[in-house]
Amino acid sequence: MGRGSVRLVRLAQQPSRVAEDVRAALASLGRGSNVVGGVALIGASPVEGRPVEAVVVMPKGVLIVIGVDLPDPALKLEAPLGGPWKADGWPLVHGDTSINPATDALSLSAACTHKIADVAPAAGPIGTIIAVGPYVETVDQPAADLAGSVRVLYPTATTMLAATVSLATAPRPRSVQQARDLIAALAPDAPPMPEEMLLGEGFSAYSDDEPTVIRENPLVAIAPTVPVQHPGKGKRPAKPAVPPVPPAKPVPPVKAAPPVQQATPAKPVPPIRQTPPPAAAAPAPAESAPKSPRQSKTVKWLPVAAIGLLIVLLVAAISVASGGDDTASTQTPPPTPATSPPPPSSSAVENIQFTSRASAADQKCASHAYGDVQSSLQQTSCSTVKRASFASSIDGRAAAVTIAVVEFPNTEQANAFKAIADNPGGGGILDLATETNQWQGEVPVFEGAAYQSSLDGKSVRLIQVVWLPGPSTPDDPGLVRGAKAALELPVNG
Repeated sequence: MGRGSVRLVRLAQQPSRVAEDVRAALASLGRGSNVVGGVALIGASPVEGRPVEAVVVMPKGVLIVIGVDLPDPALKLEAPLGGPWKADGWPLVHGDTSINPATDALSLSAACTHKIADVAPAAGPIGTIIAVGPYVETVDQPAADLAGSVRVLYPTATTMLAATVSLATAPRPRSVQQARDLIAALAPDAPPMPEEMLLGEGFSAYSDDEPTVIRENPLVAIAPTVPVQHPGKGKRPAKPAVPPVPPAKPVPPVKAAPPVQQATPAKPVPPIRQTPPPAAAAPAPAESAPKSPRQSKTVKWLPVAAIGLLIVLLVAAISVASGGDDTASTQTPPPTPATSPPPPSSSAVENIQFTSRASAADQKCASHAYGDVQSSLQQTSCSTVKRASFASSIDGRAAAVTIAVVEFPNTEQANAFKAIADNPGGGGILDLATETNQWQGEVPVFEGAAYQSSLDGKSVRLIQVVWLPGPSTPDDPGLVRGAKAALELPVNG
């Protein structure tokens, strides 16, 4: 295997006829913008005596691949996980008690998931791929199923890549040691994996526990306090008080005192900040006055003038102290623009409040998509994808909103993309806050989400809204109203 492609380790014979296609598809998985390789344990048996096609240990998740053989090839397979399947419109029955051909596979998947979670509690996301064959051109899964952790597909390079991207979604790759421990627990007979090989497959050299503590919360806490403190301290305005020192020259004549009193009411804000520093500077010129011996009379009166000036300055200082609150209050408006970032993060549309949880933009469009939407973006790349996540309250009930704005070079591509995204079961764009671990508290599951989309020239906006916690249904009036309102939300990547 080349560096970065999934490394295959054969442990036992695979149980289904579609196994060869699974193996070929796994071998084709390579380094992409979001997928980095991994180790595929072919024929592994996480549950004793029940082998599966493969368990793929990846840097950002674990995939259980189980094969399901269909009676005949099909052009279109309707494959709801909890209902009967249809191949080209004809019902598929599998046994007397099974709802569909994947019933047994889902049971085995659940047992494997529990076993992996037991032996490796930090295994990360665990997804399941039901690989059907001998051949299916199109697999139609309900949108609610696609929001979960199970994909039904005919194994090709494209479908396996799309499923891998949407299911292996840990925020950081597991370490080399964690990968070794998990492989050893699932396949004790597997050959030892050199560190260089595992690093080449995308695993991290160190544990990923450290970065989680200082991710973003400290910065969020500091941001609003910095602009508020600066105006109150008044450190920068103190510097302009130095130039007014020249007025100290007319201090010897007592006439210098009235201008101070006139300046104070005329411009309360600037003089107030300038007068306190001269209070400390004034005595120095008063003591240096005797250096001019020609004005002896002025020298005799100088102590009186200095005392008078000090009294005036003390009065001014007292007025500054008593008016400090007013000064601070008058300067409250300037900091308001500095603390203005929070308002964009909280918006009200149609009497529904939306609070920002995450926003970002990049050009790795296919990496953030799944299903047919991802396949479309792999063939026709977008210019930019902007994603945002919002917490909301609809009719007094908590909800979660995920938005994707996909921009294309021309309107034709945007129209074609919207048609694919609007197709039920056609896939979608992954939620940003879930991908980057930025939800506060419970993480939403966008299963049964209300969906809305809009087209604006070369830009397509996709909206999903769910209750937090669920369950949710696509036709829920509150969720539909929230999704329509979210069409007006600003999304700044």
